Amino acid sequence: MSKRNRNLLVAALAVLAVAVVAWRIAAGRSKPRTQMDTARVERGRIVAKVTATGTLSAIVTVQVGSQVSGRVAELHADFNSQVRKGELIAKIDPQLFQAAVEQARANQVAAQGNLAKAKAQAVDARRQAERSRALAEKKLIAQADFDTAVATAEAAEAGVQAAEGTVAQARAALHQAEVNLAYTDILSPTNGVVISRNVDVGQTVAASLQAPTLFVIAEDLAKMQVDTSVAEADVGRLKDGMPASFTVDAYPSEVFRGKVRQIRNSPQTVQNVVTYDAVIDVDNPELKLKPGMTANVTFVYADKEDVLKVPNAALRFKPPPGMAETPRAGGRPAAGAGASAPGVAQAAQGGGSQGGAPPGATGGGEHAGGRGRGEAMDTPDRRTVWVLSEERPAPRRVRTGISDGTSTEVVEGELAPGDLVITDAVGPPSGFAAAMRRGL
Repeated sequence: MSKRNRNLLVAALAVLAVAVVAWRIAAGRSKPRTQMDTARVERGRIVAKVTATGTLSAIVTVQVGSQVSGRVAELHADFNSQVRKGELIAKIDPQLFQAAVEQARANQVAAQGNLAKAKAQAVDARRQAERSRALAEKKLIAQADFDTAVATAEAAEAGVQAAEGTVAQARAALHQAEVNLAYTDILSPTNGVVISRNVDVGQTVAASLQAPTLFVIAEDLAKMQVDTSVAEADVGRLKDGMPASFTVDAYPSEVFRGKVRQIRNSPQTVQNVVTYDAVIDVDNPELKLKPGMTANVTFVYADKEDVLKVPNAALRFKPPPGMAETPRAGGRPAAGAGASAPGVAQAAQGGGSQGGAPPGATGGGEHAGGRGRGEAMDTPDRRTVWVLSEERPAPRRVRTGISDGTSTEVVEGELAPGDLVITDAVGPPSGFAAAMRRGL
């Protein structure tokens, strides 16, 4: 190999060595870092509400049935018919019942005839007994004949009483037949609107076991109610008389308003989910709302203006596990990270909390109202949020208030409008601790 070729080879090897060293340095500097999502703390309005679904119905709904069995001969009402109390709305074929009335009346006449016969026989027996008594006193007849005449008179009196009872029975049977005949006229029990008709002319209804429902009448559709299913976790926020609003699919852009009449104590359990019925009174002057519509109801139980609010995602944020375990060269924790390592580790392992908020606790005593490091734990109204302060994440202890599902009121704590709170962190756990040491 010539000297010139040797020099070229050495130069190529040197360039390759420099490239490898540069690549290693670049690879070392381009280790993945933790990317943090932030949101800004601001002031504004928070409306706390409870949502539920319900069904519209008339306040008073009457099911009209039939007391007697038979064929429907006439219908005088249909769907949406306006009816008045006592108005004839249907008629059962009365022929069999008219025949029963005639038979009962004939039985009554026969019973009355038997009563008249019994009375005549009783009068005759009484006269015979009086004659026998007179003859017996003169010793003209035997005592046995006298006793027989008295017994016959008493039996005739008893026969009169039995005949009177038969007449009463016949009268009662006639009254029952007349009542059954009257029941063939189906009358409206109230003023209202027919919302359901379940029979047609010619159909046979059987009332042997229970009264069949022929019509359903709503008393007044201008005033309606919504029966809602409120979850047991939310029912404690409701009370009688509080306002409510709802929408229906038929008028999606229109909001209807009502008032809670009562919260019924009877639980409704479906697939181990317990709900309670909150009944809402609603005015319906234009008759837009119809029975059976599904209502999406909102109950507002708190409304505050100009409060400090923080996104719920910031309350749910939990530092990555192991973020406080990254040591500085020499084995000592980095300032600003390891100094709060016990508290930070406690925050990363803290228990759950209510309302869907995440576990977590503050890492330093200054953020926990003077508590020792790692002692402050989250409670339903005490939470820990992480703030990006001077390009470094730092925990802040806050006391929360009402929530609208997206943001939560901050009642007290070391937060101010404009602060950046961390809502999510993506990357290796060591990146979060590194950010605490040296900034992003």
